[in-house]
Amino acid sequence: MSTTVAISPQQGSSTASSAPLEGEAAELVGRLHRIVGESLTAAHSAHEDAGRGRLSVSDERALARKLLADELRRLATDAYSTGRQPLDEATEDAVMTAVLDRLHGLARLQPLLDDPSIRDIHISGANRVWLTMRDGTKVRGPSVAASDDELVELIATAARRLGRSERRWDHAQPELNLQLPNGDRLHALMAVSGRPTVTIRRHDFDIHRVDQLVARGVCNDLLAGFLSAAVRARANVIVAGGTGTGKTTMLRCLINEIEPDERLITVEDSLEIGLERFEDLHPDHETLEAREANTEGVGAITLADLVRSALRMDPHRVIVGEVRGAEVLPMLLAMSQGNDGSMCSIHADSSKGVFGRLAMYAAMTPERLVPEVTNLLVANAVDLIVHLGWVEGERRITSVRQVTGTLEGPHIVSNELWRPDATGTAAPAAPPTRELTDKLERYGFDIEAHAMADGWWR
Repeated sequence: MSTTVAISPQQGSSTASSAPLEGEAAELVGRLHRIVGESLTAAHSAHEDAGRGRLSVSDERALARKLLADELRRLATDAYSTGRQPLDEATEDAVMTAVLDRLHGLARLQPLLDDPSIRDIHISGANRVWLTMRDGTKVRGPSVAASDDELVELIATAARRLGRSERRWDHAQPELNLQLPNGDRLHALMAVSGRPTVTIRRHDFDIHRVDQLVARGVCNDLLAGFLSAAVRARANVIVAGGTGTGKTTMLRCLINEIEPDERLITVEDSLEIGLERFEDLHPDHETLEAREANTEGVGAITLADLVRSALRMDPHRVIVGEVRGAEVLPMLLAMSQGNDGSMCSIHADSSKGVFGRLAMYAAMTPERLVPEVTNLLVANAVDLIVHLGWVEGERRITSVRQVTGTLEGPHIVSNELWRPDATGTAAPAAPPTRELTDKLERYGFDIEAHAMADGWWR
């Protein structure tokens, strides 16, 4: 059970930011942030209009430093010419650091993002900050901005400049999903909430192999060996679970069991899987990210659009970060039309509940598929469903279900190979089909070594 402890912004070096600038210096930081930020946004647009994409991170940082230095020199010249005292060297350095922190990081939020002991950050207004730590405790964090307006400006600037394409966050577009430079996912709301609300989910990219899941108790050696072999055998896998159960981490670990010579295409609403961090494991990969409409309401590229594009890119496997809408149909078609070994994640409260979710999403597509047609697609496309949940405050695999590929009336026939035991953790329950067992043996799973006394595998 988590513990809640209130701390002041000054407590603890891991959660407290350095003292913010005040008075005229603080106003100057805000003014320079707007000026340089607008210049950078214009530079990005000019770069894209010239067909060269967005500025690289290194080019942007170099340009920001030059623009900021030029502006500070101009201010110093103006001060001398009017008989005023210019900023002293220490204050000027502090102002430059603060502006660069706002431009390239998230200002007073940045120390929290840099703290490895923090798992999640929940912000409801500039001074209401709650931190969930890696050990499960919950603590009160320091204010992340001087006001709600400053918080909105900070996040809106990040939305315009971070990521592959410019994103809006304003009253016309009150919801924002954004990947931060360190890989964390930011979700923000305004206008529809009492105060601007920001949620940051931290990703631990150090966890990226199946054996690490065993070390953390997510599954045992038997289940880990089964899943690794299933991935190598090109089983189509859906990873399911509730919010925060570790679906993305599980997906990343399974992907990293794929041989390096395969061409992988990932499709995500906001980049989270992080294949670019594992170039040695997957040198031939592409990461596709959905794009929102521009201010004129055009230019949107949906997950469904990207899945269809991915299928034209000669992939060995297509991985969809999270299925929650019209992308379900091209994803199922990809799984059933030769892209074996594809994967996706989905929100569901049980492994069997995935079928209802898929049917609901398919009914919402422009094709408005009836459940019988969706079930036929699922039966031909999906091999395994891996469900994750919370067991005594820890993430665990709770169920693994095999889709047999046949139908009984309107229902999909499946076997729950692992089901929750008395503790809620997945335990062997039924053997895989003979066809799957043979595939597992061909791809390194030693059935005999793991044979159960009751003949579970045979």
